[in-house]
Amino acid sequence: MKSKDFITPERLAKITAAVKARQFSLRVVLENIHDPHNVSAIFRTCDAVGVPKVTLLYTVESFPKISKTSSASSRKWVDHEKCDNTEECFRKLKKEGFKIIATALNEKAKNLYDLDLTQKVAIVMGNEHRGVSDEVLKHADEILYIPMRGMIQSLNVSVATAVILYEAQRQRALKGMYSKSELSEDDLEKMIEEWAAK
Repeated sequence: MKSKDFITPERLAKITAAVKARQFSLRVVLENIHDPHNVSAIFRTCDAVGVPKVTLLYTVESFPKISKTSSASSRKWVDHEKCDNTEECFRKLKKEGFKIIATALNEKAKNLYDLDLTQKVAIVMGNEHRGVSDEVLKHADEILYIPMRGMIQSLNVSVATAVILYEAQRQRALKGMYSKSELSEDDLEKMIEEWAAK
């Protein structure tokens, strides 16, 4: 018997809906984010918006120990991969068809709300103090900024990630991208079975 035969119909319906809504064309890359609480909060937002995988790009900081208390549930549903080489990381992402969008305040940056986030995109979020590295900016296809009206021109990195991902969700929902799975029927069934076993 399959794992999904042992769960309630309600639980199976919830799993099926969440798997179908996963946006495999949307990735988050965290570059050297220091505070594990920020990493955990970002994982929770990724789950909420349907981002199936986070890339942890750590070339300076140690790989984060993700808090079990704040992200235990989201870690079950959001995969992650580790990278310690920027060039290799972006070569792999571009080979998979991702457009790299880095977050930074510079003269090349475009307003978040002017970008098409329904494409196959990987959003790169940088360190709390240093931001994204020059090497990331060198590999980025585009750079975005979040418009702000106050005196302080920065947000906490987990809040900034949430703002960007919810704009991506808004655009994708308008385009109907949450109503149709990006997976084949076989892959969809396989993923539902894997989640039912968790």
